[in-house]
Amino acid sequence: MGESGCGKTTLGRLIVGLYQPTEGTLSFWKKEVKALDSKARKDLRRRVQMVFQDPYASLNPRMTVDEILREPLEIHGVCPGREREERVKEILDLVGLQREHLNRFPHELSGGQRQRVGIARALILRPEFVVLDESTSALDVSIRAQIINLLEELRERLGLSYLFISHDLATVRYLSTRLAIMYLGKIVEIGDSWNIYRRPLHPYTRALLSALPLPDPVRERQRERLIIRGEPPSPLDPPPGCPFVSRCPYALEICRREPPPLEERHPGHQVACFRTDI
Repeated sequence: MGESGCGKTTLGRLIVGLYQPTEGTLSFWKKEVKALDSKARKDLRRRVQMVFQDPYASLNPRMTVDEILREPLEIHGVCPGREREERVKEILDLVGLQREHLNRFPHELSGGQRQRVGIARALILRPEFVVLDESTSALDVSIRAQIINLLEELRERLGLSYLFISHDLATVRYLSTRLAIMYLGKIVEIGDSWNIYRRPLHPYTRALLSALPLPDPVRERQRERLIIRGEPPSPLDPPPGCPFVSRCPYALEICRREPPPLEERHPGHQVACFRTDI
């Protein structure tokens, strides 16, 4: 979770291999991705899939739903012959689409149907890990709720792990079990969602959560919001110390000189801040 431009989508695309890292390491099941040969890398792409933010731009407009869903199976040589047709029908039923949608093109589908096709394409190879990049932000509220419930149901039925990228605080709270807060390309806080929502430690996390409206109008009027002033610095020229120092109301002199390390302050709860005592 984090505001626009903090690097959430870039991180997701690095994980699925659409971008190549310039530094650092990326491991999956304790195996360094960069060291994999071409065969192992292709197998990794089958096990790690992505659902993109824009369901229309991510689907080939010249291919029918049937062709879109068959393409991953053909590339990876999965389910030969009759089995392939059965796998397509199975995944179509799983995401709540009808058989009649198979012969339609993306422009003939609604936004919710297109997003279901995107989810079906990601799941048809039966991956272990799925990156969901703002997969509900382009949908209206009613369709968004359907997609969120679908994702929750599929996670339980198929035993999936999700990396859910979003700036929608309510959706993240409902769907996620662990939460990482990003700011200017850095993870500034990470831990169990329940702990972070109950007791945020980083000032940026507090500001994000204070923007979440409360359903109780009395409590909403009485609470004090932490408002962050100013604009984020350029990612091309970040400040030398803490990336949040130019907007933090609690900054110390050490914050301007040294980047705070990501340290565990409570069991399973890490934060990169010198001022977690406030």
